[in-house]
Amino acid sequence: MSKKSDSQFQNLFASQKSTNWDEKLGQVAYRFNREYQRETFELPTEVQAMPIFREWTSGILAGKIASPFWEVAQPQKNQHCIDIGCGISFLIYPWRDWQAFFHGQEISNVARDTLNSRGPQLNSKLFKGVELGAAHQLNYSSEKFDLAIATGFSCYFPLEYWNAVLAEVKRVLKPGGHFVFDILNPEKPLAEDWAVLETYLGAEVFLEPLTEWEKTIKAAGGKVITHKSGELFELYKVRF
Repeated sequence: MSKKSDSQFQNLFASQKSTNWDEKLGQVAYRFNREYQRETFELPTEVQAMPIFREWTSGILAGKIASPFWEVAQPQKNQHCIDIGCGISFLIYPWRDWQAFFHGQEISNVARDTLNSRGPQLNSKLFKGVELGAAHQLNYSSEKFDLAIATGFSCYFPLEYWNAVLAEVKRVLKPGGHFVFDILNPEKPLAEDWAVLETYLGAEVFLEPLTEWEKTIKAAGGKVITHKSGELFELYKVRF
């Protein structure tokens, strides 16, 4: 990581109120900053011998863990959508075809900078920018969005953290809006090996039962509208 990026990483949450989650958020941000910058991960021999490691290095694993959120809630024309933990979503998913307005929030400053640099070049009308920040502190006004999306990162945080995330998502959604996010299913054959791999890559994985997740959603005032199973993750569409 460059000195500039390292400095940005160290100050990632400096502008936010300090929370008990800062250390965990920093670890996840660092793990993905390294991946986006294509840095080399030094892993133990026994981890490299695992089939899931070979699938990760070959790119096969990416297809297995991706959650196609649009299959349960496709963004509609002129809708304002927030992609939380967006990565480089606007560059790889068909937002131009959907004609929906894209807003993002991301803890990886590398992903944020990449999108804010390239997004306007791709479509300056639809791309509304990416904020740097955590999912439990969304930098947006209340009742702003028709759809909220959060895929690929729920498993890095305990359910206690997601109580705060769900409250924030509920705040920024318009009445009748939907939230689509994915949950790691610990019963899937790949789950434990994937958790081991991710832990060695720098981000500990929490293997929470789906029943506990569903209780958490209900306690936050959410109702599951649609549920779609994947090879590793379960995709949920929720309305508050």
